[in-house]
Amino acid sequence: MFDWFRSLSGLEIAYFIVACIGTLALLIQIVMMLIGAGGDGDTDFDTDTDGDGDLDSHTDTGVSLFTIKGLTAFFAIGGWTGMLMLSYNVQVGITVPVSVVAGLAAYFLVWALIRLVLKLQEDGTLNYASAVGQTATVYVSIPASRAGRGKITLVLQGRYTELDAVTDETERIPVDCVVEIVEQAGDAFVVRKKA
Repeated sequence: MFDWFRSLSGLEIAYFIVACIGTLALLIQIVMMLIGAGGDGDTDFDTDTDGDGDLDSHTDTGVSLFTIKGLTAFFAIGGWTGMLMLSYNVQVGITVPVSVVAGLAAYFLVWALIRLVLKLQEDGTLNYASAVGQTATVYVSIPASRAGRGKITLVLQGRYTELDAVTDETERIPVDCVVEIVEQAGDAFVVRKKA
């Protein structure tokens, strides 16, 4: 093995070292992804909260063009391409640009794949404001004239949801009554009997 390594030219040694380091880093990243260790670090999460209990979450799914995964793919593929071409006695003037192009192709392929994967993510945050105008069922009776809170249930954004409710009606709204959500009042919803 050492005789083989000693027989390499300076450029072949450089390609070999770059390819080995890139491949090792790529393998470490793959293992860490499989076991769930180490975050990607390629996305930004911004969260704004209001005092009334609303939660707005915005996820930036744009991926930076410069990522560790892309760089490791560039060095691994570029290094092995250059090494392979030199082993077939291809001229140095051709191997360098071809290995750079192969590395760049791998780099952009990894970048594009990460973008595609991130587009598959779904924001699971409930938008409580979308409950206004929906019908619901009373789960815990609602006292009249906002004298207290009751509970309502409904399917909101495909999820079975339980919400606090108040009413402006002069009579208590009993359990199992169908109501319409009129507005959001803080962290509760104003409802009225459905006609």
